[in-house]
Amino acid sequence: MRVLVVEDHEELADTVAAGLRREGMAVDLALDGPAALERAQVNGYDVVVLDRDLPGIHGDQVCRTLAAGGSRARVLMLTASGTVADRVAGLGLGADDYLSKPFAFAELVARIRALARRSQPALPPVLVQGELRLDPARRQATRRGTGLALSPKEFAVLELLLAAQGAVVSTEELLERGWDEAADPFSQTVKVTVSRLRRKLGEPPLIETVDRAGYRLR
Repeated sequence: MRVLVVEDHEELADTVAAGLRREGMAVDLALDGPAALERAQVNGYDVVVLDRDLPGIHGDQVCRTLAAGGSRARVLMLTASGTVADRVAGLGLGADDYLSKPFAFAELVARIRALARRSQPALPPVLVQGELRLDPARRQATRRGTGLALSPKEFAVLELLLAAQGAVVSTEELLERGWDEAADPFSQTVKVTVSRLRRKLGEPPLIETVDRAGYRLR
């Protein structure tokens, strides 16, 4: 999944982003309201983790703008105040969930995953196709019952292909959903990742290249 973390405390933002990347998420950062809106307009995020007290444009207005613009991204609002009134106010702005600071990182991850599931068509918690089985919550993938040692990007690509249920997934969509904005769109990063994933999945081959269209699982 692709996540935008909007937090003006740079050290906290970097720490959260690093932790989410270790969980296999593609993460972009914004340190103020204007940067958050600019990134949200350019990139298709599954979840926006939004600090309420932001410089430039307040988090409340960022949330209103995202909701009014029809963004499909789910908004998890963060705030140092955890009163009922604040939670009600945040949800009334269009936020989908609310988390008070300080928070447990495991809870943040669980809430992001829950919101991401709501931003996409309903899928089972464990993705299965033939010999393949992938459990996103546990970060586990197997073929014929044997565990696959996948990198975060390989896992993300396999998850997107399984979620497509046999439909073709374009290189552009894999790059958009599996990498952050630092990825070079003209590089061979997706092709290289798919090639490594093919080798790890073993024989017979499961990933088919569809000429000038993308990839799909057989």
